[in-house]
Amino acid sequence: MREVATLGGGCFWCLEAVLELLQGVESVESAYTGGHVPNPGYKAVCTGATGHAEVVRVTFDPSVIAYRELLEVFFTSHDPTTLNRQGNDVGTQYRSAIYYHSPEQQQTATSLIRTLSEQKLWPNPIVTEVTPAGEFYKAEDYHQGYYRANPDQGYCQWVVNPKVAKARKAFAAKLKA
Repeated sequence: MREVATLGGGCFWCLEAVLELLQGVESVESAYTGGHVPNPGYKAVCTGATGHAEVVRVTFDPSVIAYRELLEVFFTSHDPTTLNRQGNDVGTQYRSAIYYHSPEQQQTATSLIRTLSEQKLWPNPIVTEVTPAGEFYKAEDYHQGYYRANPDQGYCQWVVNPKVAKARKAFAAKLKA
């Protein structure tokens, strides 16, 4: 049995690069969700006018990696305390969001946010929205596997690489061989 998780944590290139490293993750697709315009393209989403977030849709085997474990990696891979922003990427399309596909996913997400908030890991409150999964629009082909295809690109060097390195260190036991 497979499950799907849909997560937004800033630029989808970063989340895709980190989450595809994990054992039990079978695929990661960059996409758009949470907006009001059908079939949006990247340029339209970047304006913020469509209401969509950049997200990844993760297909995973819950017998290998639990949904909660995916969320733990997600929270480690971005700053969940900045509203509509990740680093220099600013706009509602970069919001921190968990789009749940079942009541169990909703409960797991809200419970983990509560636990992380109580631990005060960040100086500011967590602003990650927890919202039902809606229409999902796969991003353009050139966004799929972007980090793998463009590791020397400037954004990948300065923004994605540190996140991948952090995940490799923090979650070494959960990485694919």
